[in-house]
Amino acid sequence: MSVVNKALATLGEVILGKEPQLKLAVCCMLAEGHLLIEDLPGMGKTTLSHALAKVFGLGYSRIQFTSDLLPADILGVSVFEKIPETAAKNAGKSGFRFHRGPIFAQVLLADEVNRATAKSQSALLEAMEERQVTVEGRTRPLPEPFFVIATQNPTTQAGTFPLPKSQLDRFLIRISLGYPDQRAERELLEGTSRRVIVDSLESVIQPDVLAALQQQVRDVKASAAVLDYVQRILAFSRNESAFHYGISPRGGLALLKAAKAWAVVEGRNFLIPEDVQAVMTAVVDHRIQPGASRKIMETVAALA
Repeated sequence: MSVVNKALATLGEVILGKEPQLKLAVCCMLAEGHLLIEDLPGMGKTTLSHALAKVFGLGYSRIQFTSDLLPADILGVSVFEKIPETAAKNAGKSGFRFHRGPIFAQVLLADEVNRATAKSQSALLEAMEERQVTVEGRTRPLPEPFFVIATQNPTTQAGTFPLPKSQLDRFLIRISLGYPDQRAERELLEGTSRRVIVDSLESVIQPDVLAALQQQVRDVKASAAVLDYVQRILAFSRNESAFHYGISPRGGLALLKAAKAWAVVEGRNFLIPEDVQAVMTAVVDHRIQPGASRKIMETVAALA
């Protein structure tokens, strides 16, 4: 069993009966992207994010997004205080000292991200794109690797602030877990608490192995024929009158990157059209409009 399959099997012990979603979540990590999990409360979104951090052996931090959350609560703040005596330089003196916020973690869970206002949501933009934050005029790098896993309640629920398209576009993949099937739910009811299982998980993929897998994703070969196929998909989304706008160049790169990660999970170092089709919905729908990938696939599947 490969290390990726072992990681998927371990995650499958926590989130039951959701193999396609778990595979997409692992692909997102291997492709160095950020993951958005959108579903009703109580569906296992937070559990999945914690399990991913444990399986990949990464430092984990959680922020509960609420309407009164401020950017400083995420990024950190400088406090005027006495410098500890243990500090060799300027010991005993007073001054401003920067206290890092919870964003300084390898895996950041932005829980119920759309319950915060746009001002607080925007605190994640620079971090997600540049892997750094700028506070009080100084740029500070974030840990490597750095992943944002955000959970989101349906926008039809009370107390939500929809994420703007510019922020949705920062997420490589969006998934929804949905209700478990009858067999999985029975096992869930009869089994051990998911929280206990997550706490007992051991890392399957060490950081150096993760870095090697990410390099494998970058090295996946995409033939001219497959790239032509991707370009036909992009062109169709932009020229079809049913869509207000098509997939952007960044969206096209995201589709290609996610497809390469899917190929690595499948044990290949080359891309085939089926890889693109496998990740299409998770990559495209939050970038243009819900259900768009299905309409695109119905039309362009024959172009492979």
